[in-house]
Amino acid sequence: MIARRTLSFWLYDWLKAGDLAALPRFEGQTREDWDAVLDLAAKIAVNDFLPCNKIADRDEPVLTQDGEVHVQPDLAAAMRVWLGSGLQLAAVDAAHGGMQLPGVVATAALAEFMAANVSASAFMMLSIANARVISAFGTAGQVARFAAPQHEGTSLGTMCLSEPDVGSSLGDITTRAVPDGEDGGGDATGARYRLFGRKMWISGGGHDVTDQNIHLVLAKIAEPDGSLPAGTRGISLFVVPKLLEDGTANDVTVAGLNHKMGYRGIPNCLLNFGEGVAARPGGEAGAVGWLIGAPGEGLSIMFQMMNEARIAVGLGAAACAYRGYRLSAGYAAERVQGRPLDDRKAPRPVPIVRHADVKRMLLAQKAIGEGALALCLYASHLSDIVAASPDEEARAAAQAQLDLLTPIVKSWPSEQGLVANHFAIQIHGGYGYTRDFDVEQLYRDNRLNPIHEGTTGIQGIDLLGRKVLGDGGSAFRALAEAIEATAARAGKDAALATMGTDLSAALLAVSDTVGLAIARDDRPAVLAHGDAFLSAMGHLVVAWLWLDMALTARASADEALAEAAEWTCRYFFDTELPRVGGMLVPLRIGSSVTRAAPERIFADG
Repeated sequence: MIARRTLSFWLYDWLKAGDLAALPRFEGQTREDWDAVLDLAAKIAVNDFLPCNKIADRDEPVLTQDGEVHVQPDLAAAMRVWLGSGLQLAAVDAAHGGMQLPGVVATAALAEFMAANVSASAFMMLSIANARVISAFGTAGQVARFAAPQHEGTSLGTMCLSEPDVGSSLGDITTRAVPDGEDGGGDATGARYRLFGRKMWISGGGHDVTDQNIHLVLAKIAEPDGSLPAGTRGISLFVVPKLLEDGTANDVTVAGLNHKMGYRGIPNCLLNFGEGVAARPGGEAGAVGWLIGAPGEGLSIMFQMMNEARIAVGLGAAACAYRGYRLSAGYAAERVQGRPLDDRKAPRPVPIVRHADVKRMLLAQKAIGEGALALCLYASHLSDIVAASPDEEARAAAQAQLDLLTPIVKSWPSEQGLVANHFAIQIHGGYGYTRDFDVEQLYRDNRLNPIHEGTTGIQGIDLLGRKVLGDGGSAFRALAEAIEATAARAGKDAALATMGTDLSAALLAVSDTVGLAIARDDRPAVLAHGDAFLSAMGHLVVAWLWLDMALTARASADEALAEAAEWTCRYFFDTELPRVGGMLVPLRIGSSVTRAAPERIFADG
């Protein structure tokens, strides 16, 4: 699904992923090993996941009267092929039976499935992240009982955060946990609890792909008087299986399915915990769960999975944008209509790719789709440095940059990917709106990504409030140094020198705005423009990566790839980078309109 020439350029020429093999964590691995994994992922994506993409979009999961959820059979079969392939083990530690591949390689493999069938890939990314959390923070017994089956391909996992009346404001959750004894010491599963509450928007919350389903659930441990601790510090994390060890059903019920405009292949559920009586000796109510980590550490532990999911959402959005580009580029080369502006008297109509406006839309899609994928791979490469570099200073620098970029990785592909898919539909003309062509579904699927794992507004507040203002701009300044270094390199290349100057100017505009935000003694006023700052930062970062890739491509032997990279980079610098200044205006001038606008103006009439 992803053009191998382009993917190989990103991995081996631009990111120099081959150097990772020199690190002890990846010792003995070769490019041939990694390419074999990518080949397998591409093969399964094309042969098993792509054919059922439209079928599963049409035939959504069904909740039966007995409370079971049935996934479209072809998609369920494709998932079992993936589980049987062992690809879920790509980045898993060897100590847990995994391949221990670099994260950037595992990310590239996952992108193949996301481009083919993004709703099915949600099963994958959730289960991979779920098992990683249990492996990192669980007891030996919890790892053996709940992570190992996911590694072995006999179980899938979920994350259960939101509630019907609580979206991203997790401090207000009301799901409660009541102590229910210990399973013993040593390698036993640990402290046992009974959970009561409801969780909403749970992707993969019920299905028949595997018999077992492992839920990671945020809840608050009830005080002796039955009250719940206030705020996020009272949140704990529990692992709650669908089936108990003896094979009987836990007190977890799928109360309903949410029917979304996209991602229709994976069931999205309302789950009830502890609202029935489980079929087990004693018949006690309450979903049995085991505490992961210490009481009150739930949110901090869950942030590992949440951050991983944020990057995965960005990757899915990038893959949808990229596939839309590839489809519309193919269509534009074949669709014959009209005469070009520079040859109005041509004897015959020409392929629409000859028209300047169609080229504009193709360039926009290429810049967004490939730029977004490159951004996600860059972030994954940073995670490899964090995990494997023997240099403590390098690990710290990579972690700081990864933390800073995570809200951008989640949001820029999600928001701009919709723009790319919009252009894909536009190029297809009237056919683009029909279900006969895949671009219609790609747009619907991608529309969910700006909301998945935190809205764009929340990501903007995280970026500006926590990641930039939180450390006084230190991480931003380190990133600015890396951007300026690329601009300086471009200044030595006659073909790219002007873009180096433009990148420096855009960086200066953002840096000045960061300075104003730090100096302004009104945090709510500053954070009201988090979304605008996020957009500007996203454009700046992607422009930086495009220029860096163009410089790398010009030094390669692949002239065609270098030409394409340079033209796409020129497009982004001519049409997108100049928007950064305008994006920053509300924050720079301290606009108060969004906070001061009276609520009464939104009333009926």
